[in-house]
Amino acid sequence: MDTFTTLVVFFYAIFILRVANAGDTITVDLVIRDGETITSVGGSFELGFFSPVDSNNRYVGIWYKKVSTRTVVWVANREFPLTGSSGVLKVTDQGTLVVLNGTNGIIWSSNSSQPAINPNAQLLESGNLVVKNGNDGDPEKFLWQSFDYPCDTVLPGMKFGRNTVTGLDRYLSSWKSTDDPSKGNFTYRLDPSGFPQLILRSGLAVTFRSGPWNGLRFSGFPEIRSNPVYKYAFVVNEEEMYYTYELVNSSVISRLVLNPNGYVQRFTWIDRTRGWILYSSAQKDDCDSYALCGAYGSCNINHSPKCTCMKGFVPKFPNEWNMVDWSNGCVRSTPLDCHKDEGFVKYSGVKLPDTRNSWFNENMSLKECASMCLRNCSCTAYTNSDIRNGGSGCLLWFGDLIDIREFAENGQELYVRMAASELDAFSSSNSSFKKRRKQIIIISVSILGVLLLIVVLTLYIVKKKKLKRNGKIKHHLKEGEANESQEHLELPLFDLAALLSATNNFSSDNKLGEGGFGPVYKGILLEGQEIAVKRLSKNSRQGLNEFKNEVESIAKLQHRNLVKLLGCCIHGNERMLIYEYMPNKSLDFFIFDPMRGVVLDWPKCFVIINGVARGLLYLHQDSRLRVIHRDLKAENVLLDNEMNPKISDFGIARSFGGNETEANTTRVAGTL
Repeated sequence: MDTFTTLVVFFYAIFILRVANAGDTITVDLVIRDGETITSVGGSFELGFFSPVDSNNRYVGIWYKKVSTRTVVWVANREFPLTGSSGVLKVTDQGTLVVLNGTNGIIWSSNSSQPAINPNAQLLESGNLVVKNGNDGDPEKFLWQSFDYPCDTVLPGMKFGRNTVTGLDRYLSSWKSTDDPSKGNFTYRLDPSGFPQLILRSGLAVTFRSGPWNGLRFSGFPEIRSNPVYKYAFVVNEEEMYYTYELVNSSVISRLVLNPNGYVQRFTWIDRTRGWILYSSAQKDDCDSYALCGAYGSCNINHSPKCTCMKGFVPKFPNEWNMVDWSNGCVRSTPLDCHKDEGFVKYSGVKLPDTRNSWFNENMSLKECASMCLRNCSCTAYTNSDIRNGGSGCLLWFGDLIDIREFAENGQELYVRMAASELDAFSSSNSSFKKRRKQIIIISVSILGVLLLIVVLTLYIVKKKKLKRNGKIKHHLKEGEANESQEHLELPLFDLAALLSATNNFSSDNKLGEGGFGPVYKGILLEGQEIAVKRLSKNSRQGLNEFKNEVESIAKLQHRNLVKLLGCCIHGNERMLIYEYMPNKSLDFFIFDPMRGVVLDWPKCFVIINGVARGLLYLHQDSRLRVIHRDLKAENVLLDNEMNPKISDFGIARSFGGNETEANTTRVAGTL
C-alpha cells in the first residue's frame, strides 16, 4: 500500500478502499474531481481537468508542471468534452479509467483485455498514465497506459509505431486548433507497407514522408545526427517496429509535436526566456512537399526551377512542365523492355523514393541485390537497406520512383534501371569526361612545375606563420593607397587555403546568402568550429574602405548582441571577413516567411527586440567609440541557436568621438 499512501500525501488524490470479507478481492478506485490535479512522482507532469482558452469545454489531460505556459501533451476525452458543472476521473474495479459527467454518465473510458487484480492508476515521472495490478511495476504487464494512445505529442521513452502482433498503432493526430484538442485533419504514423517509413497525411492525402530508416537516420532527415539534446533509435523485430528517443540530459524539456497546421516539429523549453524554441522541423522547404516533382522528378531547393527530370528521363507533358506544373512528372527517354543488356545508373546524395511499393532483405549483399532486380522485369531501382559500415541489405523498388530530392550532405545512393542505349550514352559521357580531366591534369602539372610550387608554398607558409605569431594584420594596398600601408589591427589572420578547405572551395552548396559586400559562405575549420565567411565581390557596391571600416569598427566592439568577428583574410585581391556562424540565419528569414514565421511568438519577438535595443544602446552610448550603424534592417540581425539577436554588417557604419553628440555624412548611406 506504499504507492497509494504516497499518492494521497503528495498528489491530492482521493482513494476509496473497499475491503470485503476475508478472501474477497480488494479493489481500489482513484478519483480526481474537477478542479483537482495529481502530480507525477518527480513532479514533472500534472494530471487534471483543463479548459482551453475562450471555451467552456473541459477535458482530462496531462501537462508539464515546470513549464509556466500550460502545454498539454495528452488528452483523454478529446472527442467528448465535459460541458456540465462537474466531472470525475476514476479507475474501476475492472481496471478501466472512466471520465464521468455530473450525472455519473460515462463519456470516455480506457480499454483493457487483461483481468484486473487490485487495480490502481499512477502518473509516472515520464508523463505516462498507467493502470496496473497492485504494485506490479512491469511495463509489459500494465493493464493500460496513455503512451499506447498518443494524441499530438511524442514524449521521451514513448514508442511511436506499431505492435505487429496485437495490431496496436501508436500514431499522432493533430489538434483541430490550438484551442480545440479534438482530432484535426493531420495524422503522422509509421506506414508498414514495403520498407517502413513515417508518413504525414492531410485526411487521406499524403503531404510528407520521412523516407525509410537507413540504420543511422530516416532517409529524408539528413540533418539528424548525434547531438547534445536527445538520443534516438528505430527498432524493428518480429513483434514491433517503432521510433523512440531519450533525452541526454534529464533536466532538458523537449517534445516532438504535430501541430494543427500539419508541421512535425521538435521544441525545447528555455527557462531564461520562459518559452518554447523550435529545435528542428521535419518539413524544411518546398522540396519536402510529397511528390512535388512527380514520378522520376528530382527536387533541389538550391536550383531554379526546383524540379528537374532524372538523367535518362524527360517531362511527361513538356508544356505543363515549362509552366511550372511538375505534378505529372517524367517518363523514360527509352522505355525498358526487360532486355538482358539493361543495367543501372547510380544517383548519389538523394532522399530515397517512396517505399510503399518496395521489398527488402536485410541479409543480401548489394551485388546480389542488383542481380535480383535484373531478374524481375518490374524492378526499377535498388540500394542498400542499411548504410552503416559500408552498406548491407537489399531494398528493391517496383513501379514508378516518386518523391526524390537532392541533399547537400548525408544523401544516399540509388541505382536506377536503364535501357541499354541509355547506358551507352552515360558510358560515353563519363569516358569523355575522364579523358578531358586527364589532359587538364597533365597540362597543369607541366605549367606549374613541381620545384617552383614547393618554393612558393614554402615562402608563403613561412610568411603567414610569422604574421600569425605577431597576431596582427598588415594591409597590403595597391599604388595610390600607400598612405595607409603601415596600419596594423589587432585581429587574427586566416590563411586562404584554410578557408578554401573549410568552404569546399566556396561551393554553391555552402552559400548562405549575398549582400552589398558580397556572398557569404558557411565553413567548418579543421578543429570543427563552424564559421561564416563574407567574401568581397569584385562587382560589390562596397570596396576596400568598407572592408577596413567593418574590421576597424567591429574589432573594437564587444557585446553579446553584436556579431563576433573572428578574423579576416587578405590575399592578393581577395578580401574576406570571418564571423561566428549563426545557425538560425537572419531575422528576415522568419518574419517574411508565413511558414517559418509561426516560430516567432510574442516571447521570442520580445527577446529579439530587447536584444537589438541593447546592441544599439551599446553602440550609441556605452562603447568607447560612438557608432551609428546606418544600415540596420532585418537581414542584418542574425540569430544564434537560441534565437538571440546579433547585429551584423558594419561596412558603412560611422563612428565619432565619445564626447560628440552629432556628425554629418557627405553621401547617402544604407540599403538602396
